[in-house]
Amino acid sequence: MTQISIVFHSGYGHTRVLAEQVKAGADQVPGTETRLIPVEEVDAHWADLEASDAIIFGSPTYMGSVSGPFKTFMDASSKPWFEQKWKDKVAAGFTISSSPSGDKLNTLQTLMIFGMQHGMIWVGTAELPGGEGGINRLGSMTGVMAQAGQVPPEVEPNEADRKTGQVFGRRVAQTAARWQQGA
Repeated sequence: MTQISIVFHSGYGHTRVLAEQVKAGADQVPGTETRLIPVEEVDAHWADLEASDAIIFGSPTYMGSVSGPFKTFMDASSKPWFEQKWKDKVAAGFTISSSPSGDKLNTLQTLMIFGMQHGMIWVGTAELPGGEGGINRLGSMTGVMAQAGQVPPEVEPNEADRKTGQVFGRRVAQTAARWQQGA
């Protein structure tokens, strides 16, 4: 069984929608158990993170980087970091902001560096940019970028971004399964 945890913060519900899509994609891979962990509940899930084969990080892009609550989670991970509890686990990330750029690349780089600080193996999207309405429409290779304007989370992220999240979740689950088999 491949265990995947998706740790995320969602201020207005849009990042949760994307996290659910990533989970739906990961759940398509047979033998995968996936859990969603809001950062506000992480204290009850440190053991789950340690037992995970992959951890996917998700944060909205606020002011050009991860949200404050997500950064608090990052800082709280110093004990697992010191004990190298996440070393050699698969890591990946996703973000969402209200504009097409919104400085999302910096958020993904922050997530990637965070994973690398923990000694994790980073997985990107590996999907060519699909243009408006297609998979990876915003053209990110580092992780999933999505967009949601000032509308309810039922409206945005749009269908293309939701599908990108699913494809990404499936890729991370497949990678984690291969990595686990080779361990």
